[in-house]
Amino acid sequence: MVRICESGKRVLVVTAVSAEREAVLRGLHSDRRYDVLAAGVGQVSAAVNTAKVLEASDYSLVVCAGIGGGFFGRAEVGSLVVANEIVAADLGVETPEGFSSLEELDLGSNRIPVDASLVNYVTEALLAAKLPVNTGPVLTVSTVTGTAESAAELAARIPGASAEGMEGYGVAFAAQNRGIPILELRAISNLVGPRDRAAWRIKEALAVLEAASSVLSEVLV
Repeated sequence: MVRICESGKRVLVVTAVSAEREAVLRGLHSDRRYDVLAAGVGQVSAAVNTAKVLEASDYSLVVCAGIGGGFFGRAEVGSLVVANEIVAADLGVETPEGFSSLEELDLGSNRIPVDASLVNYVTEALLAAKLPVNTGPVLTVSTVTGTAESAAELAARIPGASAEGMEGYGVAFAAQNRGIPILELRAISNLVGPRDRAAWRIKEALAVLEAASSVLSEVLV
């Protein structure tokens, strides 16, 4: 087991909305080592509200958890993605030659890495529980991708891009600012690309998120 909760510290799980929070709480079975926060939609709301909670209590791990879109060929609907890095995919500058990231502009970094041993451990635990899971970069966007062209551009620009959400980078930045390890877990409700709400499987994704949360409560101690 990975020793995370030491010296009375707890794990903070951050979701965007209450439906995700409720799914996580069901999976955790009222485990008192975990606090679960619905921080709001988008990375600004997520960062601000995560930072407020981290200022008030000591935590040994922050987990950004929720549903999200999966990139075709990397994460199918109903599966899970554990981020090996969290990428602010649209933070940069658009130029006639294409998108330039903060790194390319020498203004900072768009990427927050996730500890490889933690990623591997959690992924193996989810696989042992017979849950479908992949690892790869999880992209944080301010505008959800809605066309095949945009999805293809992101996949080409960020090799291995596996999932897309709206809060991960904000949560990760708040945790990194306090020196706390971060993990991002996404349950896939739809494929990244043309927006088709009729094809989304939110109920199924929330069920997978609940199952994954149950695994976390068993292996992160």
